[in-house]
Amino acid sequence: MRKGELWYRLVAKVGAMTGSTPLDSTTPRFAQLPENSGLSLRDQICESVSAAITSGSWAHDRPLPSCRELGEQLGVSRTTVFAAYNRLIDLDFLISRDRSGYFVNPDLAALQQVVQKGSATHNRAVPCPVSFQPNELMPVVNPLDWSTYPYPFIYNQIDPDLFPVDGWRECTRQILGHKHTPVWASDSVESDSPQLVQQLRQRLLSTRGIYAEEDEILITLGSQNALFILGTIFSQNRKPIALEDPGFFGARNAFRLSGNELIGVPIDDQGLIPSAIPTGCQMVFTTPSHQFPTMVTMSQQRREELLHAAVRKDFLIIEDDYEAEMNYVANASPSLRSMDTNARVIYVGSLSKTVSPGIRLGFIVAHRDIIREARVARGVMMRHPPTIVQEITALFFQLGHYDAHLRNIERRYKKRWHAMNSALTKHLGMLQHTLSEGGTSFWLSGPEGFDATELARRLRPKGVLVDRGQDYYLNYNDKSSFRLGFAYVPIAKMEAGLKIIADEVRTLM
Repeated sequence: MRKGELWYRLVAKVGAMTGSTPLDSTTPRFAQLPENSGLSLRDQICESVSAAITSGSWAHDRPLPSCRELGEQLGVSRTTVFAAYNRLIDLDFLISRDRSGYFVNPDLAALQQVVQKGSATHNRAVPCPVSFQPNELMPVVNPLDWSTYPYPFIYNQIDPDLFPVDGWRECTRQILGHKHTPVWASDSVESDSPQLVQQLRQRLLSTRGIYAEEDEILITLGSQNALFILGTIFSQNRKPIALEDPGFFGARNAFRLSGNELIGVPIDDQGLIPSAIPTGCQMVFTTPSHQFPTMVTMSQQRREELLHAAVRKDFLIIEDDYEAEMNYVANASPSLRSMDTNARVIYVGSLSKTVSPGIRLGFIVAHRDIIREARVARGVMMRHPPTIVQEITALFFQLGHYDAHLRNIERRYKKRWHAMNSALTKHLGMLQHTLSEGGTSFWLSGPEGFDATELARRLRPKGVLVDRGQDYYLNYNDKSSFRLGFAYVPIAKMEAGLKIIADEVRTLM
């Protein structure tokens, strides 16, 4: 190394220790150059900068560090950095703008995208220093670009055209005004928006016959987060949690990750079978309004039987009121929480299906002692859901946008449900599908030996996505069923998509 370069590196190290000439907080930092590289300092800098550019780590509209700044970072002279930058200009990696500095060449944008798609293994060059045992968690198996498929018959996706953009924009505009800024910009510690809690009590919970006090409600990041919080605070009891089988794999994941033992309970055409719940369970998870995934509704007799069993066998009930609003051929059944006289039911709800999955808001309604413990656990995890989102949602309720939106999607989904039900009878009559009273999906089963997992694999190249039934079973041991969601698929495309499914079903059968 030349004496001049050694001097610059020494100056940089001394400056770092003394705090002299600090870099601007917005200036990107580059890793130090390797001590024993066979390349010249100029080429080492070229290699480092070009790697950052091609990996997509550098914005095209943001200047690179000046020659002085980068020289101080790397402990080299400005002349060496200047030479490296000019070499990168010759290689079309950079451009120079008068009085502005050095920038990434805009022509690299297309190349950058190609490199990003093909560099999935870039960060795997260095092996992970720790090993992980295979977990039993169920990942989401649908592709990220599911919306680009012609026939995405998958659950939990809403039609974005139904979202009330104007109403949400108006609420956002008001909340971002100076009048509301102190409310959402300050630290809420572990508390929730009083306005949102009030709106949930008055406009949502009351429609399910649930009347709860403010200290009996906790806001969460959707129902998945609510279940993880509950699983966490009850895991210390070391007693198993019973859940429907087949059932909601999100609940299965949440309870497993929080350290709980799980026991599957079978279902039939009336929902969960209370007599099949073993003794010794501390909680039972159920989706009585529309069983997830079969969509059957728990009968009134079953609800009463389950509540009696909770007292007799001493367990709590977690009621996930999944798609309770979506009823097309019968009135909504009463919630278990509204029938509970012994504080045995913990009610979990979400705004993902009725407002938007991207808002990520849900809630827990339970005895105040449970809510107190859940609030502490939530605070340890992430303090609280974003206050600004809570405030916007509260105003969305208050101004009547939620009620209008709910009536709109109920009307639209009712038409799709009837169209889907008729098309299933017409094209997939060779399969059995459970009788339901609403919701946004259907559960179909084939005869013995039918492989719905293979069906899903064959359908994907044809532009059709379906949910594999085996993923909903506790032991993944039943491949004969699959699920078709229709919330995202317009009526005009349903028959064409179901015909493709029918053709593949006949091939497999």
